[in-house]
Amino acid sequence: MNYSHTQRGPISWLLALIGVTAWVAAIANSGDPRFLLIGGFFGAIMILLALCFGTLTVNDEGDSLLVRFGPLPLFRKHVEYEQISHAEPAKSSFIDGWGIHYVPGRGWTYNLWGWKCVLLKVNGRTVRIGSDDAENLASFIQTKIGAHAAA
Repeated sequence: MNYSHTQRGPISWLLALIGVTAWVAAIANSGDPRFLLIGGFFGAIMILLALCFGTLTVNDEGDSLLVRFGPLPLFRKHVEYEQISHAEPAKSSFIDGWGIHYVPGRGWTYNLWGWKCVLLKVNGRTVRIGSDDAENLASFIQTKIGAHAAA
């Protein structure tokens, strides 16, 4: 059994649009080198973020689950199945948000878009993996952690 799913996030298009707009504005006002530097830098950061957070791919790597943002894969997380004690489909709340971050008392969140997620217990800590395929992902992880428990 294998699992691979990629979710696309519409927010990346907005980030790219903001980045291109900042570049165009910087070039149009290039008489002031400070504006060119600041606008160009801001535009580059927005485009970089759009490339880093355009997709969220979850892959089975045999003994671990790979959670990777992309298409530029700078941010990724491996979770070994033997460290997962529980997996269930859930809904994240507003405080869990989107992106990659830690909320004290709620754990780590890896989410691109939407509120559906898989709630994992990894070494006793909470990890939320956002997915528009949360039910299938949770079922797959439950199968994998059941196979590890039986081995």
